[in-house]
Amino acid sequence: MQMPGAEKPATVWKNALIFTGESPQALLQMGAIRAEAGRIVAIGQVDEDGAELVDCGGRLVTPALIDCHTHLVYAGNRAREFEMRLEGASYAEIAAAGGGIVSTMRATREASVDDLVAASLPRLDALLAEGVGTVEIKSGYGLSVEAEMNMLRAARRLESLRPVRVKTTWLAAHALPPEYRDDRAGYMDQVVLAGLEAAHAEGLVDAVDGFCEHLAFTPAEIALVFDRAQALGLPVKLHAEQLSHQGGAALVAARHGLSADHVEYLTDADARAMAAAGTVAVLLPGAFYMLRETQAPPVAALRAAGCTMAVSTDANPGTSPMTSLLMAMNMAAVLFGLTVAETLHGTTGAAAKALGLQQETGVLRPGLSADLAIWNAASPAELVNPIGFKPLHSRYFKGRKV
Repeated sequence: MQMPGAEKPATVWKNALIFTGESPQALLQMGAIRAEAGRIVAIGQVDEDGAELVDCGGRLVTPALIDCHTHLVYAGNRAREFEMRLEGASYAEIAAAGGGIVSTMRATREASVDDLVAASLPRLDALLAEGVGTVEIKSGYGLSVEAEMNMLRAARRLESLRPVRVKTTWLAAHALPPEYRDDRAGYMDQVVLAGLEAAHAEGLVDAVDGFCEHLAFTPAEIALVFDRAQALGLPVKLHAEQLSHQGGAALVAARHGLSADHVEYLTDADARAMAAAGTVAVLLPGAFYMLRETQAPPVAALRAAGCTMAVSTDANPGTSPMTSLLMAMNMAAVLFGLTVAETLHGTTGAAAKALGLQQETGVLRPGLSADLAIWNAASPAELVNPIGFKPLHSRYFKGRKV
């Protein structure tokens, strides 16, 4: 019997069909994985001596999945806006009528950190039940310094309550709250930038994001946010080219940002710039679906440029109320034309790169965290093809079954 506080013995997962997550072209191989002290030490033919043996029974084993773009922490719901869209209202019309992000802002401001944690845990649990081991969570619904910080405090709390890795993102440049409607510069200075300084000082921020769009913030305003983020040593990313082409993707690529997300209106030149900068294109088919958009991201141009493509849920209360990464993978294949291999890489190795975690997780490689998902499946297509099926057999986080 292992004594409390004793080092966990080595674990070997054998008889596994392994997808490493290194690239879409990563070959499936039958073999084994050995981990010690929560980290992978060998793959393929491994030494079983002194290890706890887990027979995978020929099942598919992948890195634990990564949801690299979510708005998981919020209060309230926007079901009425769903009805409005069905009745013909556009995203912009709903926002102009006081709905959209501002609607969620009101409910989120009224919620305590405890309230936000309680509301968000079921959403997080839904992701974990599908093999997710790492989640990015953004602020962006408080739109005041304290409310934005409370969202990230809740995100940090979630990580302490579940076996999951949470990366937090400051997204105060998401929308303009009503009290600053006639003072954009004041909001940028007093909330977006001052709040970023305060949240960073409290250790709440892992990265910085913004919404660069005709109904949100301009490239010049986002550049100010990026300047402050980079002065603090924080990586940047951006909601870019979702509803129109505003130059956001080129801006984030010029800053060597982690990712440009949505990118429906991306140009060929943008794709080449992102590839050269190592900036990941994060595809969010849930929002495309819910908004009934017709211009899909230029996947062919991204492929031609050699730009890494990730896939995520964009889990949020309004435009992508989806807490199924497997469903996002299916949508990315059906709606955007990604291959099965691209969708699986998009939620493992590519998603890790979109969070700057490629040296920690997302790939089954010696030296990285032993974050594994074991599936009741014999091929990746069995994860992407079904709708509503839950094929997870078991999940391991830092080498431990959870």
